[in-house]
Amino acid sequence: MASLNHSLSELFPSRATHWRLRTRVLEFSRRPLLMGIVNITPNSFSDGGKFFSPTAAIDQALQLAEDGADILDLGGESTRPYAEPITVQEELSRVVPVLQGLVGRVEIPISIDTSKAIVAEAAIKAGAEIINDITGLEADPAMPSLAASTNAAVCAMHMQGSPQTMQDGPSYDDVLEEIFDYLHQRRGNLIAAGIAPERICLDPGIGFGKTHQHNFTLMANCGRFHALGCPLLVGHSRKGFLAKILADSTADRAAATVGAALALATQGVQIIRVHDVLPVREALLAFDACGGHRR
Repeated sequence: MASLNHSLSELFPSRATHWRLRTRVLEFSRRPLLMGIVNITPNSFSDGGKFFSPTAAIDQALQLAEDGADILDLGGESTRPYAEPITVQEELSRVVPVLQGLVGRVEIPISIDTSKAIVAEAAIKAGAEIINDITGLEADPAMPSLAASTNAAVCAMHMQGSPQTMQDGPSYDDVLEEIFDYLHQRRGNLIAAGIAPERICLDPGIGFGKTHQHNFTLMANCGRFHALGCPLLVGHSRKGFLAKILADSTADRAAATVGAALALATQGVQIIRVHDVLPVREALLAFDACGGHRR
């Protein structure tokens, strides 16, 4: 029988230990870092409209920071299934005032959730450290060169299709192998574009062009993606596959989000993107203190 005291480095020898951002470095320990979600949209799947005004979004971001978020992720365009795209100007009008209102008031790094290089550039000028792009930096040809020239950190996600098509019968021969191969290829392409390897984070894209079963398979096997040598980010918070477990599409999914976060922690996932920072943080603290990382 294997020892119950294996460290994460022994279980996942390729697990990244740090992520270099634009002006600082995030170091990883056993407990995942938490990326707090700030949706500055009227139509995001979970909290659309609640933080649409700049004042409400800034207040929410400050609350998430107080609750223990390690990163704030600001997004001005909903990427829920079948969401309609918005213009560059509309996205800029949503995110830039919030960024400007947060810089100097929070010490934790800020990420911009966008697939538009013009929006990412404006966010970086306003103080953002990270570009979080659901298209893997593929939708806008200018995005990789922007990231390289500004030294921004990037998170490249896998998505089958687009938000308008991704849930129209997603299909894989082997979901783990195909997503692993995609992320491996994107990592190589981003490095070739001039982005330093230590600035790249990868995201398997829970809920983006996957069935419920695909999501369960990915969640149970996230540890395999450490072999890519990059930090891993997983965003499962409040998503529909959790309602499948609960057999109630209308149920509050906060507790299920916490439970799934603990499963990710055992696999050494470095960053978990969540709406409800405080309960997830408290659960991870208790999990760690009670020996939850032991195998």
